Amino acid sequence: MAWIEHWQSANWLQATGAMVGAYLLGCFPTGYLLVRSRTGRDIRQVESGSTGARNVGRLLGRTGFALTVLGDFGKGALAVWGVREWMNNPLLAALAMLAVVAGHIWPVQLGFRGGKGAATALGALLVLDYRVALTFLVLFLSGLAVMRKTVLPGMFAFVCLPLASLWFNQDGRTAMLMAALAALVLFAHRKNFAEEIAKLSARREVVPKSQLTKL
Repeated sequence: MAWIEHWQSANWLQATGAMVGAYLLGCFPTGYLLVRSRTGRDIRQVESGSTGARNVGRLLGRTGFALTVLGDFGKGALAVWGVREWMNNPLLAALAMLAVVAGHIWPVQLGFRGGKGAATALGALLVLDYRVALTFLVLFLSGLAVMRKTVLPGMFAFVCLPLASLWFNQDGRTAMLMAALAALVLFAHRKNFAEEIAKLSARREVVPKSQLTKL
């Protein structure tokens, strides 16, 4: 009921402005600007074509990676914080989370070719509900310790966001918005996910040397 009350009390002009503002903030291309300023190159023409931290790190090393993560994380946090503080509406803050991530993935000024949204989503999530963000971190680090990989544990942790939100908030609408966030990030990582699955399948198909000697 609380979410319905917030929805009904929302000023639609302000709500539209909040969503547009969050999207435009998400369009700020931290990695693209870093690479362009330091090398003159277009990061979208390098490797995966993403403007995200991993791709930037291929050209600018750990410093470029760290700066891109901070910038992308910060704009996600700022978008949700701004809407929550100025409009005092949790529903609009959650929608701003989706808008800022969408802006990062599909920035209008870069021809809708941006990053993959993970850092921006986590920044927004930390401000929106730190408990869910910490749950994500625990799941991701656990998966990382077991698999020594980042993509699959990260995607699994995002998939678990709706369940974590439902556990903490006991609200189906909040869980639905978390599911939408997970869907955005998973869609942006679809190629990475397919590559990791292919690698795992290939490893399973390799015949151990001990078996080869017995043939």
